[in-house]
Amino acid sequence: MEALRQKLDLDVPAKRDVSRNLLIATWNIKAFSSLTEKWLADDNDSPKRDYRGLWAITEIISRFDVIALQEIKGDLKALRTMMKTLGPDWQFLMTDVTRGDAGNNERMGFIFDSRRVRLSGLAGELVIPEDGVIGSGALQRQFARTPYAVSFLAGKDTFILTTLHVDFGSDSAGRIPELQGIAEWLYEWAGQANAYGQNFIALGDFNIDRHGDDLWQAFTSTGLTVPAELHGVKRSIFAKDNDPQLKKYYDQVAWFESGGKRQLNLDYVTAGSFDFVPLIYTETDFTKATKQHRLSDHYPLWAEFNCRS
Repeated sequence: MEALRQKLDLDVPAKRDVSRNLLIATWNIKAFSSLTEKWLADDNDSPKRDYRGLWAITEIISRFDVIALQEIKGDLKALRTMMKTLGPDWQFLMTDVTRGDAGNNERMGFIFDSRRVRLSGLAGELVIPEDGVIGSGALQRQFARTPYAVSFLAGKDTFILTTLHVDFGSDSAGRIPELQGIAEWLYEWAGQANAYGQNFIALGDFNIDRHGDDLWQAFTSTGLTVPAELHGVKRSIFAKDNDPQLKKYYDQVAWFESGGKRQLNLDYVTAGSFDFVPLIYTETDFTKATKQHRLSDHYPLWAEFNCRS
């Protein structure tokens, strides 16, 4: 476990109180649900997520100020155990489960360190207008899993995080309306803000296959910008090492870099991901296919900002 902590120290910026920084992250934790109450679940146990895997997840989450989670399921045993481990300074908000096949009995949520970040009043799920149209080529229905938006305050800076888990569906073309829909919705919403400096950030699992493909173009069509530091990092533990942009480019953190009120006013520093795979269950012969059920099949993505004290 010490190897995990040491690698986190190297890869993720430390939380600073002087010259204060802000660490925002997103993570799709595969089927984050129940828990086998053993340090190491065996072949006959269900679920395979055990205390060791949950300890690693908790240690990673503790390095951020606020993190958006996707694939929280109806059973909250693992989440509640994690929150007890994090301690009373940590809080969470989440949606109810989304019913139906596309909803997959999932929730979305935010976990945050209340010593460094506090709620600033807004929490809601985004729905499209009754006429069923956001824009040409976008959604003609509601999102399969409704985007979840929450506003926070860090120091003197307000920021609004909107997370979404796009429905993977039966083919990639079916994802384009949701991607274009969230892009257009955020563009309109950010433009209608009654003050500058609201700092809209989209983050989550958008199920984009490849950098530059039609899905990527839909997501970035209204000006949402993913920082360059995230262009070359793997999103999935099954992505190819030699070219992570070519496959399973699912997760993103993005914001508007221009457009008056839409423009991000936080001082962006850097961004990255964290590869936990070689650091956990090192004494076993577990493959990635095995580890995904104990940890996740996605890497967490993060972005660092400077904020006003």
